[in-house]
Amino acid sequence: MSSGFTPEKVEKLADLLMIGLSEEEKDMVFKEFAVIDANINKINEIPNIKDVLPMTHALDNFEYVLRDDEVEESIDIKDLLANCDDTDGDEVSVPKVVG
Repeated sequence: MSSGFTPEKVEKLADLLMIGLSEEEKDMVFKEFAVIDANINKINEIPNIKDVLPMTHALDNFEYVLRDDEVEESIDIKDLLANCDDTDGDEVSVPKVVG
């Protein structure tokens, strides 16, 4: 099975994407797609490939290890804001950066 990718399709796609490609670049893109197409064809030649389930993880025995959230004491907001030059209520005020 071939994708039917041609140099003309490369040119048409470049025009649609509004990217200017030199002849050398068009040739390079065409050759790269030819390699990709050849690799896909090799994969499709594997016997019973349609019976193989897609992988969801690189490891067969993968499992999520999650921990329970634990509420811990933190620094009081008043103590944190005491280090700030300018505050607005419980928020830090900073100079405007963008016009």
